Amino acid sequence: MSFVAFLPIFLSGVSLAVDAFAVSITDGMVYRDLTKSKGLLIPLTFGLFQSFMPIVGFYISMLLSQINFFEQIDHWVAFALLLIIGGKMIFDGIKERKLPQEEVKQKKFSMVEVLTQGVATSIDALAVGFSLTAMLDGVKNIQLWAWISVAVIGITTFAIVVCGLLIGVKVGHLFKKKTWIAELIGGVVLILIGVKIVVGSYVKLPF
Repeated sequence: MSFVAFLPIFLSGVSLAVDAFAVSITDGMVYRDLTKSKGLLIPLTFGLFQSFMPIVGFYISMLLSQINFFEQIDHWVAFALLLIIGGKMIFDGIKERKLPQEEVKQKKFSMVEVLTQGVATSIDALAVGFSLTAMLDGVKNIQLWAWISVAVIGITTFAIVVCGLLIGVKVGHLFKKKTWIAELIGGVVLILIGVKIVVGSYVKLPF
């Protein structure tokens, strides 16, 4: 398989990782108990989901000739998940703003929340899986190359999310004494990502 033929898959991985990158910045900002092991779980989760969704889409597309139903609702599912998480962050931020500083609880790492984010930001990767058969058209051993392709997407996402998380941690230190600001910003960012996913499914966006 030539580099030119493989380039669209790499670029797909980068584009899929954009939302995960933004969410990871938010995680770095708001989670105050991040350790190296907990921090590693975030890019691992996003990378695994970004690999898992395309391979599922790939095998579904091989079984069925037309995939229409999920493509009609996937963006709304992602929006709903991000709206719930983002809305909770905003609610917690507003509540903390009214509390005395000594009563404010630091937001702790939540694996359930990270898993939900991983699902929400990777749902659109199913569509990439549906198109893998076209991208790999004419390639010998298409299933092997499909697995290699999703591995590249996952590794690309992992690297980009690590960068986002580090940025988020640095930015979060600026709000060390006013964590509610970080929560408000994080919540708004997640909701905006959800809106972007919905709008992007109907209108071609430049980002």
